[in-house]
Amino acid sequence: MCVEGTPNSHPHPHASSAEPANRDGAPDRAQGMACGAPSDGGIGRRAFLRRAALAGTGAAFASALPLSVANASMGNLTRRTARFRDLTHVFRAGSPVYTFENPSRETIVTIEADGFYAQRWAFAEHSGTHLDAPGHFVAGNRLADELPPEELVTPIVVIDISVRAAVDPDAAVTVADLRAFERRHGRIPRGALVAMYSGWETRIGDQAAYRNADAAGVFHFPGFGIDAAEWLLENRDIQGIGVDTLSQDNGPSATFPVHYAILGAERYGIENLANLSLIPPRGATAFVGLVPWEQGSGGPARVIATW
Repeated sequence: MCVEGTPNSHPHPHASSAEPANRDGAPDRAQGMACGAPSDGGIGRRAFLRRAALAGTGAAFASALPLSVANASMGNLTRRTARFRDLTHVFRAGSPVYTFENPSRETIVTIEADGFYAQRWAFAEHSGTHLDAPGHFVAGNRLADELPPEELVTPIVVIDISVRAAVDPDAAVTVADLRAFERRHGRIPRGALVAMYSGWETRIGDQAAYRNADAAGVFHFPGFGIDAAEWLLENRDIQGIGVDTLSQDNGPSATFPVHYAILGAERYGIENLANLSLIPPRGATAFVGLVPWEQGSGGPARVIATW
């Protein structure tokens, strides 16, 4: 059946029913079919067939993905106004770490002397923006090279505790924070990466300020509370949690209950995230570019959000 100007019947999963196919309010011509000769601004038969072929390629790609991932990914790919935000800090020599030595690098060949340029890096797995694999804290749980791709493409929501963290460096995400988020933004999606935004990223260039240790050497920075972590696991079937600090647990924690809860449930954690205030609280998709480090307890990752 041919209906001129038929709107897109598969809108982006996070778009409201009132949202137009394009943000400028114009109908998405690639989703409609003109009957007979194209009208002004329409597309001809050859162009239509070409677009249909491209759409078929996209559909084939989507069919190879889990349904929830395909819907999110293809929705973003077909949006002309799709946005991207890097949630990753630049991996630098001297980047702050919770423990072990800071990353270091050296130039081993140069274009001038050798015809090409390359560096040698030395760093522990938990450096920079990085993922904690389940086996990081729990023996026998999965390691970095055992996490399948479908777990690394996930909805992301952002729990903002920055106002509280500005006056309390030991602030932790609570169940009350999660409930308040859902009242305002809707239910946390199944399989989501739940990220804490505390504003701590502004300290990333100064390890002393980022760790914020007291005279006894105890760190003070925000993280998740154990009650919130357990509530998410029991009630929302999340994929993992993320923080813009050095640890999933807040700085003073000496027993790491959040690590044990999240990783023990075969979920993952991501630490040292960036730019969480620049993505929507709900409605974005995160792509976690984890290298499948052999037997890795985790490792540096490029995390990108799109919506």
